[in-house]
Amino acid sequence: MSELYTKKEITEKARELASMIAETEEVDFFKRAEGQINENLRVQEIIGKIKSLQKEAVNLKHYQKSEALKATDAKIDALQDELDEIPLVREFKQSQTEVNQLLQMVSNTISNTVTNKIIESTGGDLLQGTTTKSPFNNGCS
Repeated sequence: MSELYTKKEITEKARELASMIAETEEVDFFKRAEGQINENLRVQEIIGKIKSLQKEAVNLKHYQKSEALKATDAKIDALQDELDEIPLVREFKQSQTEVNQLLQMVSNTISNTVTNKIIESTGGDLLQGTTTKSPFNNGCS
C-alpha cells in the first residue's frame, strides 16, 4: 500500500503550489496591469463615477423611481463601455482571464488526477470512468 498523506501535508503542498502560481508570467503581468490601473487617473475617475452612480441606482431602486433608475443604469453602461475601450483596462481584463484559466487548469488537473487514481486503485476502467462493481454503485461511479 502506498503512503497516506495528512490534510496538513496536503495543505502545505497546496501552499507550495500557490506560491509557484504566484510567480508565473500570468500573475506577474496581472500585478503590473493592476498597478497601472490604480495609477491611471482617467480610469480611476471613470471607476469613481460608476461607483457613485451605482449607489444612486440602489437608492432609486429602493424608492421605486424606475424611470430615473433606467437613466442611471444607462449612464453606468455608457461609462462601463468607455472604461472597456481603454487599452490598459482591456489588457487588465485579459490578464484576469488568463490567471483564472491557470487556476481552473490546476483545479481540473487535481480533480481529474484524483478521480483517475481512485479508478486505477480500485481496479476500475479508466476509459469508462468506472470503479469496480460494488453492491453500492451497480458498476457505475
